[in-house]
Amino acid sequence: MTMDQIIEYMKRWSDESPLMAAALGLLLLAILALIVHKITRTLLVQGMRRLAAQTKSHWDDALVGHGIFRNLSHVIPAFIIYASVDWFDRVPGEILETLKRVSVGYGVLFVVLAIGALLNALSAIYEKSPAAKERPLKGFFQVAKIVIYCVGAVLVIAAVFNRSPLLLFSGLGALTAVLILVFKDTLMSLVASVQIASTGILRLGDWVEMPQYGADGDVIDIALHTVSVQNWDKTVTTIPTHRFISDSFKNWRFMSLSGGRRIKRALNVDLGTVRFLTPTEVDRFREFALLRDYIDDKRESLRVANADFVDDGNVNARRLTNLGTFRAYMVAYLRNHPGINKAMTLIVRQLDPSPHGIPLELYAFTASTDWVEHERVKSDVFDHLIAIAQHFDLKVFQSPTGNDITDLGEHLPRP
Repeated sequence: MTMDQIIEYMKRWSDESPLMAAALGLLLLAILALIVHKITRTLLVQGMRRLAAQTKSHWDDALVGHGIFRNLSHVIPAFIIYASVDWFDRVPGEILETLKRVSVGYGVLFVVLAIGALLNALSAIYEKSPAAKERPLKGFFQVAKIVIYCVGAVLVIAAVFNRSPLLLFSGLGALTAVLILVFKDTLMSLVASVQIASTGILRLGDWVEMPQYGADGDVIDIALHTVSVQNWDKTVTTIPTHRFISDSFKNWRFMSLSGGRRIKRALNVDLGTVRFLTPTEVDRFREFALLRDYIDDKRESLRVANADFVDDGNVNARRLTNLGTFRAYMVAYLRNHPGINKAMTLIVRQLDPSPHGIPLELYAFTASTDWVEHERVKSDVFDHLIAIAQHFDLKVFQSPTGNDITDLGEHLPRP
């Protein structure tokens, strides 16, 4: 059978069974669109993936990885269907019109999805830039996606049902109050995201504390609706974004930027061990390199102050105490310690006595803000101070333990 005979046979068959011919034609059109989609997807997606693999930049990898071209590959088959349905003049006009509207809606849908994927890619590219920590914009990208998806949904519905998009948008305007109620959290989060980005009160990597939500750790994500905080026990707490504007929280970033991390701890001294120093002890403490200047200054100032009390047996005279000398030693030790920031506040103060002794509070800042280094320096300082307190004939106070009671019992007379 020649080609002319085949064509003549197909024409005669289509005249005898027009509906079957139309159905077969539409089926063939669908198969053609599917084949075109597979070819387009292979050429476009695989081609862009190979092209991105040959470059050193990362932005093209993000464009390919978020499915932009995969979504765009659906648009060409939709255009083919839209342009080809008019060829089937034997198909009822209502069916052809419906196919055209559905193909337009299908194409618009995947264009919108491609734009959403583009925003995801841009967000991923921006988050890898140094500016992302200073100005997190993930929430703004999410808002843009919501707006685009809403507009896209209206356009798809308008295309499928053959209605004017302006008519649908005007209908949404009448539902403003309902939309505000539905998107209340989104609007609050949007306002919060704008304030966070503009003021810089919260950034990725900040250490924040929010006890009311059980959050104490690093900020790992700032999204439109939630902020994710990875706690120090490696759990993750999610907090509504707008809560960082309406509620109070502690941000430790400024401590890190200051160049020092605070030590504020007291050493409790047993009150029963506080006493005046003898001249011999004063001479002995002058041999301490850290106390030499202090002893010399004190000797001169005490000589002048005690000039009127030479005959009263030193009852009213000013004298050095082991507690005051120990406090001066603590200050000198901190000022010479390499792990202490000398440019920041450094004091050793005496707090109110209590049943647990008299506290000598050390208030200073370590030179490093790293947590591990901070704890190491703080521990080293107090290890030394606790050990050297006995050289000043002072005892660090602690409540009686079982061993203390046992030792006391051994010294009591036996019945």
